Amino acid sequence: MNYTDAIQELTSPKMFQIDLSLDRISSALEKLGNPQDKLKYIHVAGTNGKGSTCSILASILQEAGYKTGLYTSPHIYDYTERIKINGADISKEDFASLFEKVKNTEIHLTEFEILTAMMFLYFESRNVDIVILETGLGGRFDATNVIKENLCSVITQIDLDHTDRLGKTRDEIAYEKAGIIKKNCPVITSMGYEEIRDRADELDSMFVLTSPFVPQDILESLSLKGLHQSENLALALTVINYLFKDIDEQTIKSGLKKVKNPLRFEYFQDKNLIIDVAHNPNGIRALKTNLDYYFPNQKRRFVFGCLKTKDYTQMMEILFEPQDEVFLNGFDYPNACSYEELAQSCPVECKKYENQKLTPDKLNIICGSFYMIGNLIF
Repeated sequence: MNYTDAIQELTSPKMFQIDLSLDRISSALEKLGNPQDKLKYIHVAGTNGKGSTCSILASILQEAGYKTGLYTSPHIYDYTERIKINGADISKEDFASLFEKVKNTEIHLTEFEILTAMMFLYFESRNVDIVILETGLGGRFDATNVIKENLCSVITQIDLDHTDRLGKTRDEIAYEKAGIIKKNCPVITSMGYEEIRDRADELDSMFVLTSPFVPQDILESLSLKGLHQSENLALALTVINYLFKDIDEQTIKSGLKKVKNPLRFEYFQDKNLIIDVAHNPNGIRALKTNLDYYFPNQKRRFVFGCLKTKDYTQMMEILFEPQDEVFLNGFDYPNACSYEELAQSCPVECKKYENQKLTPDKLNIICGSFYMIGNLIF
């Protein structure tokens, strides 16, 4: 089997589902020799900020000499982006080989479960020192939560997202995220929810609540831009200071300069373009704050697209102002909103996006969904 065949099968309709449970992946991993039991993890859950926090942690640990595995989702251009060792994507050959190995367990898994099993096999076979493990959805029944212990759990910002599966309130969602906490393994969070504290108490796990304060010289070392990154950085630094006391400040600063987390408030100066994969109200609110702070005087042109499962009405109300030029993108993806659906809820005048060229006379902003970025021409 080659990579193209693997992707074709992985993305077939029978794989495209979310079925929160640990039973299937546990059975598959048992057939594969339980590679997940042979690795060390920093496990990260949250609604917003977990991708940036994971990238910061991975970059610092790599700079300190640890062979570091990084598992994130979703990808932007290619599935291989989700599984990295020391910043390098898994090869397409290894991807195809591992896909076939997981498939041969003859246990029907969802797309995310297959990728998670592949990741465990890959990192175990490459003798990775530490895995930075990002949950896909929720925490308690997320496929990554098949691990039995971790160096620590990290819970980033919590907001209303995936409410059809995780709960209608932030407290209910916090309960699901707290499901990654393991017995006698500390949890480090910027969220003071009772659900997280209670779960930590039940499991005799140290509860560490971080402050968003970061020394200015360290914050300025971080390559990622955006006012919200100080909270993600504070979380990551708390983890490093708690678990890796031997990593000095110079190594931390050097690692921060090399952090890569594409399309999170990323600015392309030649096109006067920002791409931000903010895809829920809290993420959009952070994007709006950053735009007002960094580009207060520029006229704005938006390209916005969104999935039907998101609160796109609220997102557009937060983001758009009457003077903005707004293009709505009904991109080709399962569950994507059509232009007509978006336009019906749009609070300002809008147009249909049809691959119009984005000229640098205005600040161009592409946002709303991970899944539309790879299909855009800009």
